[in-house]
Amino acid sequence: MSRTAKRVVILISGRGSNMAALIDAAAEKDYPAEIVGVISDKADAAGLTHAASKGIPVKALERRSFGSKDAHDQAIDATIHGFGGEIVCLAGYMRLLTPRLVTEWAGRMINIHPALLPLFKGLDTHRLALESGVRLHGCTVHFVTPEMDSGPIIAQAAVPVLPDDTEEVLAQRVLKAEHKLYPLALELLAQGGVGMKDGKAIFRSASPFVSPEARLFSLAPHSAEVDVEALARFTP
Repeated sequence: MSRTAKRVVILISGRGSNMAALIDAAAEKDYPAEIVGVISDKADAAGLTHAASKGIPVKALERRSFGSKDAHDQAIDATIHGFGGEIVCLAGYMRLLTPRLVTEWAGRMINIHPALLPLFKGLDTHRLALESGVRLHGCTVHFVTPEMDSGPIIAQAAVPVLPDDTEEVLAQRVLKAEHKLYPLALELLAQGGVGMKDGKAIFRSASPFVSPEARLFSLAPHSAEVDVEALARFTP
């Protein structure tokens, strides 16, 4: 962990497998972010137990405990600030946040979505991918904006859709890519390699993750045979 690591708060609703990937990445030496808190809208979320076992402060804020959505989001915001958060990562957080909260954290709040946006926004992305007949599917890390799944794209990872895929099989393939992509995207943001301005993702060309020519990063060594599942696209 870097001495100047950005303080990250993660929002989850369930098991938090992407949260776990971020926690593991942040435990590595010189990673530019540290996980300082995890918030869930469900008290029984398995991810809270996992985070607590790693010594990370956790907080359950259930919607039913608050009189309005605004009050719920105000409590979330207060808890993020209480943890000293500088960046917010949504990792399977299943509620839409209020525009007020999203706007306050504009450029500092990111989400991972299990599809190659702008395709297949919302739920049931793997079913939609199979029904549409696309040959590539994947995941996207993007800045969060008030419109659902519409913020500027930071990074994408593509995986093949095979003829005999089921929703479950395809979901597992995408999830493996998510676990690789999200830590890379957070690292890029935390070290100042990407930011948001005028509704666009702005990349710093000096970033070691971003090629000024192709804006393409491969998770596989350049000397190895390129595997489509191992590709991650960084698109400004």
